[in-house]
Amino acid sequence: MKNLFLIPLLVFALTVKAQVKTLTLKDSITYAVQNKAAAKKAKLDVENSEYQIQEVRSRALPQISANGSLNYNPILQTTVIDGDNFGAPGTTIQASFGQKWSSGAGISLNQALYDQSVFIGLKAAKSTREFYVINAQLTEEQVIERVANAYYQVYVRRQNLTVLDNNLKNTNKVKDIIKGQFDNGLAKKIDLDRILVKISNINTQRQQVINAVALQENSLKFYMGLPIETQISIPETEFAVTPQALSENPDATSRTEYLLLKKQEQLLEFQKKSIEAEYYPTLSLTGSYNYIGQGPEMPWFKKPETGVYWSDYAAVGLNLKVPIFSGFGTRAKVRQADNSLKSVKVDLEETKLSLDLAYENAKKQIDNSITTIKNQKENMRLAGDILKNTKNNYFQGLASLTDLLDAENASLEAQNNYTRAVLGYKIAEIALIKSKGELKNLLN
Repeated sequence: MKNLFLIPLLVFALTVKAQVKTLTLKDSITYAVQNKAAAKKAKLDVENSEYQIQEVRSRALPQISANGSLNYNPILQTTVIDGDNFGAPGTTIQASFGQKWSSGAGISLNQALYDQSVFIGLKAAKSTREFYVINAQLTEEQVIERVANAYYQVYVRRQNLTVLDNNLKNTNKVKDIIKGQFDNGLAKKIDLDRILVKISNINTQRQQVINAVALQENSLKFYMGLPIETQISIPETEFAVTPQALSENPDATSRTEYLLLKKQEQLLEFQKKSIEAEYYPTLSLTGSYNYIGQGPEMPWFKKPETGVYWSDYAAVGLNLKVPIFSGFGTRAKVRQADNSLKSVKVDLEETKLSLDLAYENAKKQIDNSITTIKNQKENMRLAGDILKNTKNNYFQGLASLTDLLDAENASLEAQNNYTRAVLGYKIAEIALIKSKGELKNLLN
């Protein structure tokens, strides 16, 4: 019976374990690109642009429509006419025209032969698609950057927790030794109390770090589009410091941010041309065919014997529209378009400067981070040696408990400083990769 009770617990434990998802940086980015809402919406915008092209293209294709009608006229309109034409000179005749019932059906066609706005609109629609493709690339890069930064933030929080756990383990060992000495009358009560306070403080700090880890993990999951309840783990190899190649300044004009603005500039040029198209004439071909029946009764399925007569007629024509004067409205819209173009050109210059600055700053931060890592690594080694020696001296009666606690604090701070230095490097590394326009390389 006892074994039967343990089976569900075992199954539950295995299920929980199976839910833990091991994530490399590449795994995290790949998942985010495929599942994050922003990336999905950017792809939908690209798809929607295809429909916009189809919409504009339809304006250049024949427009065909069918119509039908059934009318009843209870009171017919009368017209007064001269009787001379009807053999009654000197009189006037009041005659009714039309029939009580009429019904008709027809089909009409309209084909644009020349419309400058249609041709420009088609070019603009294709350019719009290219705009959304570039925008999707930019969105993808933004997703990659956020995920990469959040990924390293999670790692450093977990490293902080590992350092605290090791510190707690070592402090508990010291506590056990001091308690043994106190029980044998070889240590003071104050020393035991101080070490217990130290352990309590570490546990409090540890709980805070555990909470910070959870919050940072939730942020990472959000940036990835990963369900929040998913348990994740990160391999330690992901935090390795690998020197970045610092080449000559990259071409800022090839960056996605710059290309997006260039495409926006092109769209504004098309917008201006579309407005200017209002100065040009338009020419279209029209055609129609209609079939109509009239009589004193509802015409459907009726013949001339009942007074209902059916006939057809058709028409083909050309419609020419020549704009002459629009009250200077078109001119005003053209000037607005010119100003929009000037504004985006200013944005292009500013963006190029900003991208060049970002690259230079990233290089400086990389250099500074490498120096900081070297220094903090040496500090961590020295602090470790000092702690080891101080611990030996304390147990030999050559150092005070205060010296030991100070050495532990210094070692803990040195380890955390090193971890922060490595995090600073990884953040700078992402910034450098971004400034070179190579964020998508993280997917490889």
